[in-house]
Amino acid sequence: MELNGWEMWVEEAIAKLHSLKILRSLRPIHQSAPIHNPDHEFQVFDGPNKWDRASVELQISQSTFQKWLHNLPSSGDDNDVVYENVRAADKADGEFKKLIVFSGNDYLGLSSHPMVRDAAMKAAQEHGMGPRGSALICGYTSYHRLLESSLAYLKRKEDCLLCPTGFSANMAFMTAVGNIGRLMAGRKPSKDDRIAIFSDSLNHASIIDGVRLAEKQGNAVAYVYRHCDMYHLDELLSNCPMKKRVVVTDSLFSMDGDFAPMVELAKLRMKHGFLFVIDDAHSTFVCGQNGGGAAEMFDCEDDVDISIGTLSKAAGCHGGFIACSKKWKLLIQSTGRAFIFSTSTPVPVAAAAHASIIVATKEAWRRTAIQQRVHEFRALTGIPVESHIISLVVGSEEKALQASRHLLKLGFHITAIRPPTVAPNSCRLRITLSAVHTMDDLRKLRNGLAECVDLNQTQLFTCSKL
Repeated sequence: MELNGWEMWVEEAIAKLHSLKILRSLRPIHQSAPIHNPDHEFQVFDGPNKWDRASVELQISQSTFQKWLHNLPSSGDDNDVVYENVRAADKADGEFKKLIVFSGNDYLGLSSHPMVRDAAMKAAQEHGMGPRGSALICGYTSYHRLLESSLAYLKRKEDCLLCPTGFSANMAFMTAVGNIGRLMAGRKPSKDDRIAIFSDSLNHASIIDGVRLAEKQGNAVAYVYRHCDMYHLDELLSNCPMKKRVVVTDSLFSMDGDFAPMVELAKLRMKHGFLFVIDDAHSTFVCGQNGGGAAEMFDCEDDVDISIGTLSKAAGCHGGFIACSKKWKLLIQSTGRAFIFSTSTPVPVAAAAHASIIVATKEAWRRTAIQQRVHEFRALTGIPVESHIISLVVGSEEKALQASRHLLKLGFHITAIRPPTVAPNSCRLRITLSAVHTMDDLRKLRNGLAECVDLNQTQLFTCSKL
């Protein structure tokens, strides 16, 4: 099969949508006030500032602290009494517990950047939340279009489709790709006409749910290959009778901290002609010289057909996106139900996300800093970590909870990851590093870890352990 097979199938599906008069269009609404272009009124910085610490420091009430410490269930109402008592009065010393966050996904510390805050504030002052409706009705504005264009440029793709979340982006894509066989057949496709979707066994839940939905609809057949096992994937592809094949993988696995073998996947794409899709949620803005993600870092941007991502992690904002060709965008916006039936991103959030792209691009020191934190953690602990996501497998659920509670006492926000998120007896501490953590933060964390886990015996989850 030639590599342009997918382009031909997408064209055919779009033509069918057009003939059925259900090809949907996005019509940008022009805002009454001009868009603030951060490129022209932007202040960037060459190193950390005091506001950056807000992204890695937080406080919780003593009530929440005690409940967490004793593993008591909570529905989130821990602070109700605290808020009633404190009101506008000054908070008494000791009423709140300060913590350093080593569990969040704000990898570059952009959520507290003044330019990101200002972009959101100015857009809110001029437009409120913006038109409230799905993007196909009235929720798509010039702000959204500007953000899509910027993301497409970052990902080296022809276009981009914004989605409300990264989860909905994966769901929308999977259902859209599954619909291709049905559209071409004009009915429920035969097994050989369905889409064969090959998914890594440790892919994110949003990919798993999207694949399951496409399969349940009778449009796709799922094949799960062993984590990062290219021999197994090659074998499955070689024995698959279906022509329309998709391989989807996290580029950086969120619970394990290891990268997908991007170069090997690109080689298999050349061999088998599948559609190569990555969920680049945890690499976008962090990896690659320009923050283009794992594909840029491994120099295989041209081999990746679809790059799905989120704006709620390193961008420090909210939302999801699908970077793709214009034809794929037309197909997804017309058949991806998670996109079609969701209200669009509020205008201030879109404005803030666009500002984040500018900051992430211009303040390259943040990417350098987070890579430095990875090297420092490796040197301090002797653990051969490869990314800013560190998965320390401690074994049983009780061990993970005890370690998390001990670290909580020491002032660290690190949660225990347990089933069903991970398999039984592979419970872990998931530690995430930020560009705005300091060497002092890491030293204190290392000392705290040494008190509750054996760093010499603790397993680091990697592909090589499978």
